[in-house]
Amino acid sequence: MWIRSVPVAGAPRRAAHLPTQPALRPAQRTGNGHLHRRSPFAPNKCHRRGVSAPVHAPDTLLRRGAGLHTQSRKHASGNTWRQTDILGQASVQVAQTGTELDRLSRTPLSTTASTNDSVYVALGSNVGDRLEAIEAACRAIDEDQDMRVLRTSALYETEPMYVEDQERFLNGVCEIRTELPPLRLLDRLQALEKGLGRVKTIDKGPRSIDLDILLYKGQEYHDARLTIPHALMTEREFVMRPLRNVHPNGSLTPLKRSATDYLAGLGVLNNLISTSPMYSYTPIAPTSDALIPMNPKQKTRVMSILNTTPDSFSDGGVNSPNDLTTLKESIRQHIRKGATIVDIGGQSSRPNAPDVTAEEEIARVVPAIEAFKSLGPEMKGVAISVDTYRAAVAEAAIKAGAHIINDISFGLLDQDMLPTVARLGCTYIGMHMRGTPAKMQDKENTEYPDGVVETVARELATRVEAAQAAGIRRWRLILDPGVGFAKTQEQNLELLRRLPDLVNHSGIRNFPWMVGSSRKGFIGQITGVAEARERSWGTAATVTAAVAGRADVVRVHDVAEMAKVVKMSDAIYRV
Repeated sequence: MWIRSVPVAGAPRRAAHLPTQPALRPAQRTGNGHLHRRSPFAPNKCHRRGVSAPVHAPDTLLRRGAGLHTQSRKHASGNTWRQTDILGQASVQVAQTGTELDRLSRTPLSTTASTNDSVYVALGSNVGDRLEAIEAACRAIDEDQDMRVLRTSALYETEPMYVEDQERFLNGVCEIRTELPPLRLLDRLQALEKGLGRVKTIDKGPRSIDLDILLYKGQEYHDARLTIPHALMTEREFVMRPLRNVHPNGSLTPLKRSATDYLAGLGVLNNLISTSPMYSYTPIAPTSDALIPMNPKQKTRVMSILNTTPDSFSDGGVNSPNDLTTLKESIRQHIRKGATIVDIGGQSSRPNAPDVTAEEEIARVVPAIEAFKSLGPEMKGVAISVDTYRAAVAEAAIKAGAHIINDISFGLLDQDMLPTVARLGCTYIGMHMRGTPAKMQDKENTEYPDGVVETVARELATRVEAAQAAGIRRWRLILDPGVGFAKTQEQNLELLRRLPDLVNHSGIRNFPWMVGSSRKGFIGQITGVAEARERSWGTAATVTAAVAGRADVVRVHDVAEMAKVVKMSDAIYRV
């Protein structure tokens, strides 16, 4: 067994003696024209000391993994390569429901692509606007007629590795589809890097954008310019962690170890050398701190509710879009009382609320956004969210200066919503709901035979797939369990009680979460308080439960009171 020290992102340079893959040995040419070298991706029989794996000259060969099915074919160049069936296929189940809307909300989609047809590309940046550089790279891939982004990982902010005297990185992985062969794909990605302004200074040094091919359609490839799977990826947590988001269980090498397997080993190593944990990163606004979900020390954000509607269930008519002076003062008060996100609503979502046109909703929302922006320095560090399920309103809101779209239907009430959000490139909150606001409390929409937590998790995972298929980046998604929407009183309580189970459910793990329970009807039923404005005490208990359950954002009406509740709850639970 080979023992070597493995560098880890952010770690001091000290040895950790753990079993790992042997290092790649220099190639040596023999009399028969073969190159003999030691590959970390060679089959088990080549891992014994003194045994080398032949790699045929001159340039390209994809070698067969031990015991794996292979299929040979010819490049245009005439070189032979072999396709190794080392990546798993996902299976899906299709559930049947009564209406098309319910079918869409409850039915898992097929995976975006068979992983055997997918290419995985690492994304990294630590110079300038790191987020914009990575998102520009994804847009450039999509704009190339020979490539398409299928889905993305979360982003992770990481310490530099190898060359440590440089700024922190943002790292991620995108899954793409392309028919370009490996070297042509490498050329295309390097051309994209150059087009995005990358200037290489030193090896593994600072870079505005870095695009590395990690995996290519389940195949191995060895060339003077390119090795697939990527030669160093299994020792890099900043690669393995985002790769697990998009390819958790598929084999990375002929040894059939997955990203999850490698991360388990890296976790042991990190514990030995006391490195900082790595958390995902969700941007919300240019001047606001990103959300860092799953970080036990992250403070909970307070999202205040600013309704510009005449008929919302607890504060309708307070803020008229025609009274800019009152709007500005309301926004100032929200910020002073502790809101770091202000959620502007122009359409009531209460049960049986009358519908309004998109034009009327825009006329209510846009003046409030403009009033917010007119505050100048006062709004620094505060994000503008707009509560809408209409694509046209979302587009008008983002163009007016909003940062976040908060959609109670997760794209189910307007088929244009997900593609519109993808094109706008904004952060998107998707909530679990069934039916429409008028029908969501009907019996068929509140039945959860498999349990409310399991079903909500499954149906949210379906919508996450739909969002990514539409082009929304994973790092732009925030999830909402939909407390009070298509749920009975007992189901609402169970969601709050078991929020940790939901947050950690497979398929939706490592996303940021928002919980909106403020003044909801079930609070009034339990406490006996009929007037919604008087439900602050009951709301406080639900906000505390949300903070304890790992919510990243709580959405509230009573900003001053709930900001204090959040501070106290954070002091108890976020340590």
